[in-house]
Amino acid sequence: MSSDRPRSRRAPRSRLARWAIAPIGLAAVIVLAGCTQEQAQGFLPGGPDVTNHTGGMIDLWVNSWIVLLAVGAVTWGVIIWAAIAYRRRTGQTGMPAQMRYHMPIEIFYTIVPFILVLGFFAFTVREQTSIETDPGNPDVKIEVFGKRWSWDFNYLDEKVYSPGIQAQDRLNSDGSLDESELPTLYLPVGEKVQIDIESRDVAHSFWVLDFLYKKDMIPGQTNHMYFIPTKEGTYQGKCAELCGEYHSLMLFQVKVVSPEEYDTYIQSLRDLGQVGRLGPEYNVNQNLPGIAPASGSESAE
Repeated sequence: MSSDRPRSRRAPRSRLARWAIAPIGLAAVIVLAGCTQEQAQGFLPGGPDVTNHTGGMIDLWVNSWIVLLAVGAVTWGVIIWAAIAYRRRTGQTGMPAQMRYHMPIEIFYTIVPFILVLGFFAFTVREQTSIETDPGNPDVKIEVFGKRWSWDFNYLDEKVYSPGIQAQDRLNSDGSLDESELPTLYLPVGEKVQIDIESRDVAHSFWVLDFLYKKDMIPGQTNHMYFIPTKEGTYQGKCAELCGEYHSLMLFQVKVVSPEEYDTYIQSLRDLGQVGRLGPEYNVNQNLPGIAPASGSESAE
């Protein structure tokens, strides 16, 4: 016996709901598939063991992306589900049922974003504080001057320096870069390092890619970096602030070596006669606040 009762619409809507959660499942698969080291650290350079700060920064970056991907997956899932489930069907006319407000949903999408913002702020401040706080009593203190378009490194405790030649002078005859002429900063592994960062002319930015850390260099102002290099190797650095014609060639290298090799390098600078300090007396801007000519005893000899 046949029935004239209208068929329920619940079954089609259930099927549509299952299709709507497909983007969420796809996003989960992509996240869970991150099995390589590069994927596990959010495609950031370096690794968690390059300095004492890189592990925390990678964790902050990766965990933030996980939360944001989850929020995005839920948001897009709800949008797609609503667009499909409440679409206009054949034979329907007039305006769909209107709702003035839905208090539980409005409370949800007000409170949850507020909690997310507070969480991101708190974890960011915690990580930034650990990076920017001066631990005191550095084992190595180095002064870095950025200049168009190179770098000067002063090893203050050892009273030696390493001057950088201008970027345009590091070019081969065919216009390619002679990497052997790049300024190189040596650091001893496992020791507390303080770097004082200054500019001789315009704004620059001191950036060691694998350290996940960069610092602005403002004329007339000294900024500081504090960290412990924990993995030996050669790391690439560059200026991260557009500073003129040869900005793209304002490159340098950082070599993290054993304390013994570091001492050998310092002695090599002494043997070259590079004793003293290339101080602010070589700055182009001599009339800025905070810039005072260094005394003769502090200058390069």
